[in-house]
Amino acid sequence: MSKIDENKEFIPVRIAVLTVSDSREMADDRSGQVLVDRISEAGHLLADRKIIRDERADIAGQLRDWVADDGIDVVISTGGTGLTGRDVSVEAHRDVYEKEIDAFGTVFTIVSMQKIGTSAVQSRATGGVAGGTYLFALPGSPGACKDAWDEILKYQLDYRHRPCNFVEIMPRLDEHQRRK
Repeated sequence: MSKIDENKEFIPVRIAVLTVSDSREMADDRSGQVLVDRISEAGHLLADRKIIRDERADIAGQLRDWVADDGIDVVISTGGTGLTGRDVSVEAHRDVYEKEIDAFGTVFTIVSMQKIGTSAVQSRATGGVAGGTYLFALPGSPGACKDAWDEILKYQLDYRHRPCNFVEIMPRLDEHQRRK
């Protein structure tokens, strides 16, 4: 069973939050604020926060900018993961990924099933890695952001989490780029 190893020191990671929305502004961005609050409460650092329209090229461009920024370890986007024509966050993320974390979407679906039943099939949450940076696309509801953070990301972004976590392998994410 997983647990926190209190003998290890907590390592804060630098996280950027991207809200994908055609209608939200910072003042009414509840999902983005849920993530910002949880990032802070967990002891991590908010590296940046933006709202961008649901345009595939714009989303991918912002993701690439953050991947290229040495001051950002993780990007979490919220919104644009549904099934409608304007929902293009997943496609934008996949345009940037070097590797997809397939199990992230699966585990998110399992967590969602416990909360919203079969409605979980409408989510296309995804995770991946690019340029040594973790990227996660979450649905745009505050509840989905709470579930993803509280049940998955809070643990996987905590270096003390056992038996394993995302933080401990961060130094090796881009090792293929260093090989000669």
